[in-house]
This record gives sequence, structure tokens and C-alpha cells, in this order.
Amino acid sequence: MTAKETKVRQENRSAARDYLKKAQDNYDQMIHAFNSENWNAAATLAVQCAISSADAICVHNRGVRSISQDHLDVCDLVSQLDFENALEKSKQLRKVIARKNMVQYESRSARHADAEEMVKVTTRFYQWVLENFN
Repeated sequence: MTAKETKVRQENRSAARDYLKKAQDNYDQMIHAFNSENWNAAATLAVQCAISSADAICVHNRGVRSISQDHLDVCDLVSQLDFENALEKSKQLRKVIARKNMVQYESRSARHADAEEMVKVTTRFYQWVLENFN
């Protein structure tokens, strides 16, 4: 059995700052939505922040980002980065992205506990990206 190959696009590493800006915007709005008890928005923004953060760090470190239809494929890219804790952080990212369907496509609204967990995990991942973005 061969390993699954993630579809990637080469990006100029200078574009990493653009992805990081998106992550920062989503992070700020995620915190605002959570503090306003808007659980659906907080959870949705957590997913967007996590994906933009992953794109930023992958472009920054490797000059590539995932273009796969499966958002979980970006987790494989993160796990291969040359940073301490990359495997652990890819697992955190996977937790957030795995909730994308529930948050964005199912009829049930996000609950406080859903949003709280997603914000907590996304914050950890986002802060790790910032620490490794030099």
C-alpha cells in the first residue's frame, strides 16, 4: 500500500504573511464572537483560523499549501514541517477541521461546549504558528 499523496500548490514564501493576516483576522473575530456568546460564529471562525494558520506555516516553512478537496489533508503537511511539536500540532488541527461539517453544514447549532473546545484548540494551534513564524 502506498502513502496517500496530498495535492499541493507551490507558493512564494512571501505569501505566508498574507495567509497569516487571514488567520489573525479570523482569530480576532473568533474571540469576539465567543465573548459575545455567538457559538456558531466562534466555531466557524475557529475552523477558518485553523486552516489559514496551517496555510501560513506550510507556505512559510515549505513553500507549499494544500489544495486538496479534503481539508484534513493539510494536517499531513503540518505533521511534516521542520518544527518541534509538528506532529502534535497536526493532531490539534485535525480536531478542529474534523468539526467543520458539524459547524458549517449540519442543522444543529454549535453549543457553548463545542465553541469553547474549538476556540481552545484553535488558539493553541494559532499561537504555535505565531511562535514558529520568524
